[in-house]
Amino acid sequence: MSTATTTSVRGTRTTAAGAPLSLRGLLRSQGLRKLALLALAAAVAVPLAHAHWASGTWPGALTVDLTRPLTHVNDWVIDNRDSHPLFLYVLGHLSNAVVLSVRGVYLVLLALGWAGVTAGAGLVAWRLAGVRLALTTALSLAVCGLLGMWVPTMQTLALMIVAVAASVALGGLLGLAAGLSDRLFRGLRPVLDTMQVMPAFAYLLPVVLVFGIGVPAAVLATVVYAAPPMARLTALGLRGADAGVLEAVASLGATRRQRLLTARLPLARKELMLGVNQSIMMALSMAVIASVIGAGGLGDRVYQALSTVDVGSALAAGLPIVLLAVVLDRTTAAAGARIGAEPAGPRLTRGRLGWALAAAGTAAVAVAARLAGHTAWPDGWTVAIAGPVNRAKDWMVDHLYSGVPVVGGTADWAGRFTTYVLDPLRDGLQGLPWWGVLLIVAALAWLLGTWRTALTAVSAMAVIGVLGVWNASMDTLAQVLAAVAVTLALGLAIGVAAARSPRLERLLRPVLDVLQTLPQFVYLIPMVALFSVGRAPAVAAAVLYALPAVVRITTQGLREVDPGALESARSMGATGAQQLRQVQLPLARPALLLAVNQGVVLVLSVVIIGALVGGGALGYDVVFGLAQGDLATGLVAGVAIVCLGLTLDRVTQPTRSGDHHRKGA
Repeated sequence: MSTATTTSVRGTRTTAAGAPLSLRGLLRSQGLRKLALLALAAAVAVPLAHAHWASGTWPGALTVDLTRPLTHVNDWVIDNRDSHPLFLYVLGHLSNAVVLSVRGVYLVLLALGWAGVTAGAGLVAWRLAGVRLALTTALSLAVCGLLGMWVPTMQTLALMIVAVAASVALGGLLGLAAGLSDRLFRGLRPVLDTMQVMPAFAYLLPVVLVFGIGVPAAVLATVVYAAPPMARLTALGLRGADAGVLEAVASLGATRRQRLLTARLPLARKELMLGVNQSIMMALSMAVIASVIGAGGLGDRVYQALSTVDVGSALAAGLPIVLLAVVLDRTTAAAGARIGAEPAGPRLTRGRLGWALAAAGTAAVAVAARLAGHTAWPDGWTVAIAGPVNRAKDWMVDHLYSGVPVVGGTADWAGRFTTYVLDPLRDGLQGLPWWGVLLIVAALAWLLGTWRTALTAVSAMAVIGVLGVWNASMDTLAQVLAAVAVTLALGLAIGVAAARSPRLERLLRPVLDVLQTLPQFVYLIPMVALFSVGRAPAVAAAVLYALPAVVRITTQGLREVDPGALESARSMGATGAQQLRQVQLPLARPALLLAVNQGVVLVLSVVIIGALVGGGALGYDVVFGLAQGDLATGLVAGVAIVCLGLTLDRVTQPTRSGDHHRKGA
């Protein structure tokens, strides 16, 4: 157990070595020195700021109106799209290549027919993950057809195949370069960090400006969104290769290229497969969101249904998205877990021969279905669930929305949460002086990080004010803070309980697995059914989306606490609650800070999408800009979203230097 660890049992606060903490030691702590400097800076800066900006609203003199230059850029793009060499010989060919690729994959899927696609997907799952997942895959695709969503599912799958292939290729090349070059890795890391905190909506605007509404913009936005995890994990896998193995290969006279192909890449196979898995999940999530800019497929069905509050149709299109997410996640995860293990099954089904048998089986089923005239999903094999779901929703409106004795109804809960939490928080943030918000951000970022972290966070918040969207950003921030508070309260409580009870953890695991594989868009459907439209369902969807990550990180952090520290506390007579409060939680501080950080980033991404169900604020500006072609409004809101995400990430991000300092103390 580290000598810096503090343990408090029966009211006595001591170090692990038994010496009481002195006042002099507290005064020497870095945190107290920072607090003293912040207090001094506030004493000087607050009176000066109040004297110059007594109203506290963002000064108009510090605001830059980008409407005219952005409109000029938009007009230039529209005027030159058919004549400028950049569009004719570069972007035009790229757009055509995307369209032809998606169309080609879609035509192949249609040619295979529902039977061929189902058999092929099942056989691929069988080769990668076994018989159980093969049956699950075939059943999931059959459910897509039964819901009457076979054609939209194939449209989404075609877009996914092209986008994932491009994401894996682009991310793999970037990760390969970063894994082999220290300089490029240092330069690429902040870019990937920034892209990680950017909500999905922020990716739509730049590609729409260049490619317009349609499939090319949707695919390219998906590629840009899904490539970073592949790049990051590829770089980490290559850089984390066993040095002993690399040295042994080099001692045999292998060239740089041979060391890469025979040692580095094989040793990084698990990280590469995890990168593919993460790219697939992010691509599916983005492909659904990209329906706003003309991606089509299942996402478009969900979007159209949500715009008319048709919960039944939204659910009918949302279930196939969930099934695709679960199948793709399970298949790639199982394939990654099998890397390095002995091949299972008969020798006949292993290696290339097994893949050849899978291809032959797919072709045979597809040809048989075509000869029988059953390429399209039969119209009589569909189950219409929109009507029953909408009737159930109407029953909820009549009986559960309000007037329920004692507990009230879901609409009452949403109304009270909006009235007593969201509205006061929004009004409070908008009522704070702008310089006060910047001071709070600087203080939090510096206390939890470094002066560079504080400078980045304050600069990002200042950009929001300069863009003239301060009030809308404070509204979004209020929703994020409310959702994060609920997420952390639930997530930390569930995580602590799961860490102390292996049985509870086993029960929660499948639920968390499913929640983590659902695309962001899908969370809006049940929330609209429960709470109608408004800011409350957007916050509720954000809580559900971020909760699994917070629970898992908290559970893992508490379980990885040094057993020696716990044994020492138990030997001193500490109760279970004392061990948790005074040993586990302090030692798991880096993991808890990471849980907070991930919760904030994930909540923001869904709060922005919540504009589709009445969330308003910055998300509404983005949706309005996309829908009306007002790219000036949309782009400004998109930049503000990125800055807000960067600020929240920096304020809540645990610093590596601080963690190393604590470990070495």
